[in-house]
Amino acid sequence: MAFLSRSFLSRWALATLFALSIASYSHSQQEAPSKRRLVGHSAPAYPSLARSMALQGVVRVEAVVLPDGSVKAVDIKGGHPVLAQAAANAVLKWKWEPAPHESHEAVEVKFSPE
Repeated sequence: MAFLSRSFLSRWALATLFALSIASYSHSQQEAPSKRRLVGHSAPAYPSLARSMALQGVVRVEAVVLPDGSVKAVDIKGGHPVLAQAAANAVLKWKWEPAPHESHEAVEVKFSPE
């Protein structure tokens, strides 16, 4: 009986790993950044706290862009937390060229005190 339990568990574990690997591959294929051309963007508002701290740097953002080129959502991928919200707010206003499908666009928003 113990042999059947181990066999069942082994098959279950293999099936689970297989299903997870397929789901992971499918997910990564859907979210691969494309290279749509950016047609309109504005500079982010420099946060006053960041200015007083003399913060500068880059915030990496992934934008989910609708077929009409407008931004549906943004996801912060890296950068200073004080700068992140300003970057997200700016990217939400950006515009890409139209495309047949929704896409994920990786962008970097640069901040430097001037």
